[in-house]
Amino acid sequence: MLHNPNNENIKNMLQVANINNPLYLETHMTTSIAIIEDNKVIRDNVSKFISFHEEFDLSIIEGSVEKFLASLERWQTKRPDILLLDIGLPGMSGIEGIPFILEKIPDIDIIMLTTYEEEDVILKALCSGASSYLSKKASLEEIVDAIRIVVKGGSYMSPSVAREIVNHLMGGRVSKATILTERQREIIQKLVDGKSYGTIAKELFVSIETIRSHIKKMYKTLHVNNKAEAIAMFLRGEIK
Repeated sequence: MLHNPNNENIKNMLQVANINNPLYLETHMTTSIAIIEDNKVIRDNVSKFISFHEEFDLSIIEGSVEKFLASLERWQTKRPDILLLDIGLPGMSGIEGIPFILEKIPDIDIIMLTTYEEEDVILKALCSGASSYLSKKASLEEIVDAIRIVVKGGSYMSPSVAREIVNHLMGGRVSKATILTERQREIIQKLVDGKSYGTIAKELFVSIETIRSHIKKMYKTLHVNNKAEAIAMFLRGEIK
């Protein structure tokens, strides 16, 4: 087919018309996604899955907040719309980095993607400026669903995270005792009485390793790190 200059003119006019058409823009604009994650396997898997979706384009992908901020200085085109941010990072933590990121990109939506599900960590991240909070237990499909919800102006919480928020809003009225097993309550009472793991094992006719296993699970349930914190909770009346 011979080249016809008029065809080129018509094509250019249609392109201009489309660019100025709000409906065209709404259906053809992509959301720019950035990721800060130090685990290469997770970083690669999440970024690869997101790249399969035409509605998203990947911008800055780094392993630390410091590298992300440095990349922003070099990123002269479209800034990220949404950031998937880990908490446990080398150097500055994700939560510590939120104010610095928002200072550079005030309109960015930050989705925490992390293993931390403790109430105080969740609240600190949200109060610092994160709009959503995802557990790393979430599937890749759930991560994309969360991004879509945020794009539409919403906020997303993993079910386990939402439960922690509900507990906080209830003012801690959910008793820790109700989620401890009978054996765990028995063990915490003996710890408060000052008994050693060995003594508790003999009194309950089990091995020390069994006692250690019960205590480890109990610490996780109570969101404490050691015996002193568990005993303190008991003495404050939080475990009956």
